[in-house]
Amino acid sequence: MSSPVADSLTDRLERYYTRYYRDTLGIPGWREIVAVRLDDRAYEGRRLARFESAVGVPLNGRRLLDVGCGTGGFSLLAAQAGADVWSVDESPEAVALTAARTSPDRARVARAESLPFESASFDLVYCYSTLEHLDDAGRAVGEMVRLLRPGGRLYLHSPDRRGCFEGHYKVFWIPYVPRALSRAYLAARGRPTAFLDTLRPLTFAECRVLVQRAGGRVMLVLRDDADRPVGGSLWPLVRLYYRLFGINPYIELVVAREGQV
Repeated sequence: MSSPVADSLTDRLERYYTRYYRDTLGIPGWREIVAVRLDDRAYEGRRLARFESAVGVPLNGRRLLDVGCGTGGFSLLAAQAGADVWSVDESPEAVALTAARTSPDRARVARAESLPFESASFDLVYCYSTLEHLDDAGRAVGEMVRLLRPGGRLYLHSPDRRGCFEGHYKVFWIPYVPRALSRAYLAARGRPTAFLDTLRPLTFAECRVLVQRAGGRVMLVLRDDADRPVGGSLWPLVRLYYRLFGINPYIELVVAREGQV
């Protein structure tokens, strides 16, 4: 039998995700997505395994910062894997949920552009689907690189602006369309449009430049998503576009501080 505390946390998570997927994004299948998010151990476990493989070191005993932690699913599993986990997010509600799932004194409300930690204080920094929401992604990358200890690694994952799928709204997308036409497209599909103004996705080249300006060095580029079908019958054209221009719909990098191994 579940405890009242667990039931309360599940209810809070369900309300959080319902507001996001039903009200903010207007996704028709929001109930199914909310159910997946409430049982996040499977997909966060896959992300954790990929992260650990990408950075090339075990998490056990490492000091890790989760930037843009959301409701804390990744932070929870990383802590269970033995990492000394700290979590930050701009949303007070998300941080409160993370604190309830992990450690209350290690979840903080903070902007990625101004991280409240001393320089060289983390072995690992994890930033998944956060860069595209920031006012100043370059400053945020600089902050994350600043926090790396010698031998530390920063993992960045973010949609590439050239991709043909909008992963928040979960719809087929045409890159570089003017914002006004994008709003009209979403409205024609019966979707709220306000969230679109919070999205500022980068290209791979732009992200790499931000890393270099921040004093970082790209150690590894992962490119495993270019063959994920999108667009239904348009997929052959999308795949051709990806291959002709060498596009991966997601940016996925491992970064070290310049001059360090």
